[in-house]
Amino acid sequence: MNKHDIVISCNNLEERYLFNKVAKQASGAVLYYSGDAVILAAIAIDPKPVEEDFLPLTVQYIEKSYAAAKIPGGFIKRETKPSDFETLTARIVDRSLRPLFPKGFHYPVVITVMVLSADPLVDMQVAALHAASAALYTSDLPINQVISAVRLGKMGDEVLINPTLVEQETSTLDLLVVGSRSDILMIEMCVNASEENHVQNTNELEEDELLEILDIAQSAIEQATVEYATGFKIAKKEEISLVMTEEKSDNELYNYIASNYQEAVENAVQSMAKSERSQALKEVRQNIMDALEAKGEEVDKALVSKMLEVYKTSIVRSLILDKNIRADGRALNEVRPIEIETNILPSVHGSCLFTRGQTQALVTTTLGDSKSAQSYELIGSKNSLYETFMVHYNFPGFSVGEAKPQRAPGRRELGHGNLAKRGLEPTLDLKRDGTIRLVSEVLESNGSSSMATVCGGSLALVSAEVEITKLVAGIAMGLVTDGERNAVLSDIMGLEDHDGDMDFKITGTKDGVTAMQMDIKLGGIEASVLKEALYQAKEGRLHILSIMEEAVKNISPSTALPSFVQFEVDSSFIPAIIGKAGAVIREIIETYDVSIDIDRDTNSVKITGSSKEGVAGAKGFIDGIISTPTKKQMVYEVNKQYSGKIKKIVEFGLFIEMPDGFDALLHISKVAKERVNNLADRYTVGDDIDIIVLEQKGKKVELCTPAYLL
Repeated sequence: MNKHDIVISCNNLEERYLFNKVAKQASGAVLYYSGDAVILAAIAIDPKPVEEDFLPLTVQYIEKSYAAAKIPGGFIKRETKPSDFETLTARIVDRSLRPLFPKGFHYPVVITVMVLSADPLVDMQVAALHAASAALYTSDLPINQVISAVRLGKMGDEVLINPTLVEQETSTLDLLVVGSRSDILMIEMCVNASEENHVQNTNELEEDELLEILDIAQSAIEQATVEYATGFKIAKKEEISLVMTEEKSDNELYNYIASNYQEAVENAVQSMAKSERSQALKEVRQNIMDALEAKGEEVDKALVSKMLEVYKTSIVRSLILDKNIRADGRALNEVRPIEIETNILPSVHGSCLFTRGQTQALVTTTLGDSKSAQSYELIGSKNSLYETFMVHYNFPGFSVGEAKPQRAPGRRELGHGNLAKRGLEPTLDLKRDGTIRLVSEVLESNGSSSMATVCGGSLALVSAEVEITKLVAGIAMGLVTDGERNAVLSDIMGLEDHDGDMDFKITGTKDGVTAMQMDIKLGGIEASVLKEALYQAKEGRLHILSIMEEAVKNISPSTALPSFVQFEVDSSFIPAIIGKAGAVIREIIETYDVSIDIDRDTNSVKITGSSKEGVAGAKGFIDGIISTPTKKQMVYEVNKQYSGKIKKIVEFGLFIEMPDGFDALLHISKVAKERVNNLADRYTVGDDIDIIVLEQKGKKVELCTPAYLL
């Protein structure tokens, strides 16, 4: 098997692909090089297909610590649970590659992407996508498309194609687009908050500008995928023989259902509640089986279920395309009814119960100090990083009527929480202090729960008196197409997500888009359809925002909100506030039940507590310290007698409070000419004592008693 070493330079990337060098027992593998980054991507397939009607694809993205010349931290010195970044990157690779598999491919496939050498200047998500795509395309699986990923940034008016990580830090846009030739398959986008944009109050992107930037991405992707397909052709393996699973089909049974149960299926589809629809379809299935058995025909329950599902999908799509009627009777651009309640939890800093149709999210805000931030590491970073704004999304089974216990968050939960965070973060103050944690508990779900999290999250921030520039709303858009006709749907529910052709989530303010995520179930999406979806989403977003703005007027602050005060002090007082070994600041914290943050760079003190009285008491205590003139050490006259006070008795001497207020040590050997064994027998703490200064060197004063000189 010949090695193939292929170098491709495109879209500001210099990439090297080495095939048939390593992992030769895998179905496909590649060593990918970009800068100092080295990635191994390998494909493995189980030749036995699953019986279920789905693609069992698993993607693993693994960052090895040795890749950055590090040893894993913690007690266990090996890689264990994947980080959030690894999980989110694996999810992006999965969503990008899944549409490439042919229909009926039901063989378990595992795509493993391992980072063997890291480069802090290389975009590891783009690198992982390209490595995985190259390994899959050249493997012995029936994959005949290669993808390209392009990340776009924006600095001022300049659009950057595949900016370095350093450039990304100052970019006001983070747009990741994945596609194949002229087709866009996946979009991840968010606006990066910047100080300049905050000053101008423009931390969002208008739809027209976004479409122009997507055109740039599409052109870059088309150019790259042509080069990849041409370059990788010589390394492509001969395809193995695989039988695609044919969908269970029975035209006669389908026609029987269509002829006899059209009205029943339409009524079931148009049932208002998700549970009612499910029950109604079960009843229709049972009626079909009973009727067939009465005719003496053999009944295959799985086949009846399959044909009923296929017919149901055709009814849903036909109602939309032929009659502009949705399952719940809404117009194509109509948003479901919205109900909003805020601060319903008395012991929580901020809360919002956001209900849209049959989707409901309870979102809470908790405020903490900077010490509550989530620390994390990136493979290319030398130091720990800190996340001061967190959005945690939970999806319990009861939200969809399933009897299953709640477990640790999976890829979906992390992905939805990350999308909500990226949608909300541009409206937060860049210079804010402390930590904010949003938690979304999805209590009921019938589509678009991540967008309910965004709406509820924005209101929960306001209810906790967090300063934001603007409210943010989110809406999920759908698409139904037959190739000639297109119907864009606003605020899709679960049925339309399942039976439709697109899942397009958009968050934004009244002035533009803050984040976006799109997955296409087709081969791609036309620019005209994308434009229609963006502007229809804007219409729905503005409608939701108008309802949210009314809800803001009725928000009453939570009684649980912490009180805080921040003020500057002269740097000379900071040691006195802290005290010796931290004794003073500990006393303030314990006495008044507060937390205190002191920033030595800005000389600011921030006091936070659960009660205004406690914060005021701590502030008063510190005011007392800083109102006292700073003590200056006296210059003592050598061999002169002074009067002091015994502060502490220890085995080796006495600590004496001098006239200037500073402490000095009277060593046991300088108390008397004769040897003294137990000072406690002679002296008591608090007693006045005459001492003589023998020597003074800076703050160090050497003492003796008059008796010592006799």
